[in-house]
Amino acid sequence: MNEFLPSTPDADAAALKRCFAPVVDPHTRILVLGSLPGERSLAQQQYYGNRQNRFWTLMSELTGVDLVALDYDARLQALLAHGIGLWDVVAQATREGSLDSQIRGQVGNDLPGLVASLPLLTTIGFNGGTAARLGMKALGEQAARYRIVNLPSSSPAYTAPYTAKLAVWRTLCDTETPRPGVNNNA
Repeated sequence: MNEFLPSTPDADAAALKRCFAPVVDPHTRILVLGSLPGERSLAQQQYYGNRQNRFWTLMSELTGVDLVALDYDARLQALLAHGIGLWDVVAQATREGSLDSQIRGQVGNDLPGLVASLPLLTTIGFNGGTAARLGMKALGEQAARYRIVNLPSSSPAYTAPYTAKLAVWRTLCDTETPRPGVNNNA
């Protein structure tokens, strides 16, 4: 699904960043979409590899599993066991550093193709404003089929208190059946 994308002629090779493959399976009910991995994540080849990023702590709260204590592959397997998948809205872009505000010349991932391949998917959570803006544009009318949750970024650059972030992140796992076409975080 996440194929190699050739760089654009004007792209600075040192600043060209590519996302990771999606982490999903046929049982994925919740899909968390970030924007594009940051420098530390890219260096480690791991989603949310920056230890200051609160993603794995937030997901530990949601799943009841201490994901932070697990090795990376076990973290991914634990998410999948809870019906949670991961991917990014940006397939590749140039960016100096890790801030979303520095993303330039982005090429989007095939979000419509991915979500269409997930028969149990009910909820899409966007990790941060850039992911939400680009992701909703990519999904277009297809977004109306899912419960959309705009999450405060788990990034250390977004300095909201952890408890405030957690309150919104908890809504990812709300068991109430959403009405199709309703943005439950508007």
